[in-house]
Amino acid sequence: MTITLPSLSGAVLVYLLVFARTGAMLMLLPPIGDSNVPGRVRLVLALAISFALAPTVAASYPQQAPATTLALGLIIAQEVTSGILIGVMARIIVSALSVAGFLIASQTGLSYAETLDPTSSGQQGAVVGNFLSLLGVVLIFASNLHHLAIGAVAGSYHLIPPGTSLPTADMAELTIRLVSGAFALGFQLAAPFLVFGFAVNAGFGVLARLMPQLQVFFVAMPVNILVGFVIMSLLIGTMLTLFLGFYADQMGAFL
Repeated sequence: MTITLPSLSGAVLVYLLVFARTGAMLMLLPPIGDSNVPGRVRLVLALAISFALAPTVAASYPQQAPATTLALGLIIAQEVTSGILIGVMARIIVSALSVAGFLIASQTGLSYAETLDPTSSGQQGAVVGNFLSLLGVVLIFASNLHHLAIGAVAGSYHLIPPGTSLPTADMAELTIRLVSGAFALGFQLAAPFLVFGFAVNAGFGVLARLMPQLQVFFVAMPVNILVGFVIMSLLIGTMLTLFLGFYADQMGAFL
C-alpha cells in the first residue's frame, strides 16, 4: 500500500504528528524508555496516548499535509524534537537520584559495589544509586506523578505550537537550569552523608595519629557502612519526598 501526501489529511495527519511527539517522549521517559522494556510495549503505549490526545490538540495542526515531502519532514522533525525535550527532562530529573546515590556510596564505602543500572541503558552504577533510582521511579508511578508526563505533552502545544520555529534559546536555558537543579538536588539529598563522612574521616585521622599501630582502614570501613545504612533508613522517606516534589515542580512547567 502506498500513501501519498494528499491522502495525509484530517485525522490521519493529526494522529501521525501527535504520535511523532508522543513516541519521542516515551522513547526517553524513565522507566518506559529503558532498554529492558520491550519495544512493543512502548509502541502500544505511544499509539494509545496519541489516540486519546489527538482530538484535544487537532486544532493546533493543519488539516492538509504540506505540498512537499521536505515540508512534512520538517514538521515531523519539530514534533520529534518537542517530544525528546520532555523525555530528556524526565530523565535528567531522575538522574538526581543517581548523583545522590554515587555521593552516598562514596562516603559509606559502597562505591566498589557496582551493578547494571536499568535506568541508564544498562551501564554500571553504584548499587546505592541504582536502588534510589528504582525506588524513585516506583514512587512516581505509585503517586500517579507519571500523569504529569502525559500532561506535559499536552501542555507543550502551548509552549511549542506546531508549525512555528523552535524556541532554541528557551530550550537550552531550560535544559541548563534543569541539569543544575538536578545536580543541586542530588547534592542536597547526600548532604547528611557528606557531613557524616567528613566527621568520621576527621575523627579516624586523629585516631591514626594518636595510635599509629591501629589499622584505621579496617576499623573505619565497617563503621562507615553501618552508620550509612542507619542514616539512610532514617532519612530515605524525606529524601524521596524532596525528589517527588522536585519532579512535580519541573514536569509541571509544561502544564
